Amino acid sequence: MNATETIFALALASNFESQAHFDRAYQLIQSLGATKFSNIYLIPCRDGVGADYWNSACLLKSELTKDEVIRLLKEIEDHSGRVRPSHKISLDIDLIAWGTDLSQMQFNIKKMPLALDVQIPLSEIWKDLRLETVSQHYYPVI
Repeated sequence: MNATETIFALALASNFESQAHFDRAYQLIQSLGATKFSNIYLIPCRDGVGADYWNSACLLKSELTKDEVIRLLKEIEDHSGRVRPSHKISLDIDLIAWGTDLSQMQFNIKKMPLALDVQIPLSEIWKDLRLETVSQHYYPVI
C-alpha cells in the first residue's frame, strides 16, 4: 500500500428506493479508490418505526484525507435526496473507522458503540475482535 493511502471503513444504509441509491453510491465510492464491499443485508429499523433497511459496509483505500472523505460522503447522501429527520432514508453513509492498517484502525467515537446493522456487514469484510460478537445474528442477504 502507498504510504499516503488510508483505509476507511464505511457503513451504508437505505430504506427508501434502496436499489437505485445503493447502485449510485457504490459507483461513486468506487471512484474514490480501491474498494471491498460486503453483502447487503436486510435488517429491521433500529427504532422499529421505519421500513427495514438495506445495510452494507465498505473498506475504501484512498489517498484522500479523512475530511475529504466525510465531505464527499455527505455530498453523495445529499444527491440521493437525503432528508433529515425522516424515517424514509434514501441513503446514509457513515465513516466508522480509518487508519493505514486494519489492525490499528481509529474508530469514529460518534458511532460507538457500533450498532448491529453496522457490525454485521462490517464483520464480513474486516476480521476484527471488536466485531466478532455478531456471528450469531442472521439476516437475509439481498
